[in-house]
Amino acid sequence: MKLISFEYRGKTGVGLIQGADLYSLGEVGATFPQDMQSLLAGGQTMMDRIRQFSASLEGPESEGQQLKAAQARIPLNEVRLLAPVPRPASLRDAYAFRQHVETSRRNRGLAMIPEFDQFPVFYFSNHRAICGPGDVYCMPDHFDRLDFELEVAIVLNKQGRNIPAAEADDYIAGFMIMNDLSARTLQMEEMKLNLGPAKGKDFATALGPWLVTPDELAAFRVPAPAGHTGQAYRLEMCCRVNGKEVSRGSMAEMHWTFAEIIERASYGVDLFPGDVIGSGTVGTGCFLELNGTGMLKDPAGYTEQWLQPGDQVELEVSGLGILSNLVLLQGAVTQQ
Repeated sequence: MKLISFEYRGKTGVGLIQGADLYSLGEVGATFPQDMQSLLAGGQTMMDRIRQFSASLEGPESEGQQLKAAQARIPLNEVRLLAPVPRPASLRDAYAFRQHVETSRRNRGLAMIPEFDQFPVFYFSNHRAICGPGDVYCMPDHFDRLDFELEVAIVLNKQGRNIPAAEADDYIAGFMIMNDLSARTLQMEEMKLNLGPAKGKDFATALGPWLVTPDELAAFRVPAPAGHTGQAYRLEMCCRVNGKEVSRGSMAEMHWTFAEIIERASYGVDLFPGDVIGSGTVGTGCFLELNGTGMLKDPAGYTEQWLQPGDQVELEVSGLGILSNLVLLQGAVTQQ
């Protein structure tokens, strides 16, 4: 299933995409969710209920089912897509692609760090600075080496602690594209103090365009890397800036599986429905890595590229769609 959060005629809701139509789940019945938080909190029971409704749309409908479907149906092209999970319970971002880590360190003259192979690492980002498809406003200092990061994220719909990797895939409600926008100058300055990333990351993380349940990706399944546990997928990933492709990779290149990341994240603490976890950047999946490689190969002739105000950034992942954002300059802090 493809699930979205949306705005329509001044109201927000959560919906199921079926063909060219959206079905607002809040209009289907009293037992259906009004928002993504409620959907995820409902766990597998809620997913089964929505899946049953989805199946009813494709088969013979009773008169009552026809009425419910008609009341809930909205043309997809008339809604504004929000981030599928607009208010995550938390936001963690991992460091799961070996190529990205190894290349980025090589470009700085550093050897590969052996701890990468010992456990999956992650950091916490700002779960209240989530953007969906569309405009993303950044402050002037953010445009000092503003970067995209091409990632896939999961969201959980089950609570657990000390979750074994062998069981962790059962906690995943779905997958979505993630752009971990990064202000590199701010990030590098603060990380010299051995803390962060903080201000270099806390202003905007884009998620979208929708949440795709694991069953939808069955055709993309591949074996996990040797010696690792959990489901893995061959999802082709690319980034275009102003229509020009700048990055390409595959989710199959993840060294650590999401199941292993969940096991690490849940050690000694509870994970909750609505927790979002990013994969980290795929190899070649940001300008920081691309510029470093370019400068290493051609120090005199290479020109660095960073995101500029007015740039259109499109992240595309097989099975997950296209997340498109226009990055714009915000001249002053907005008062809420």
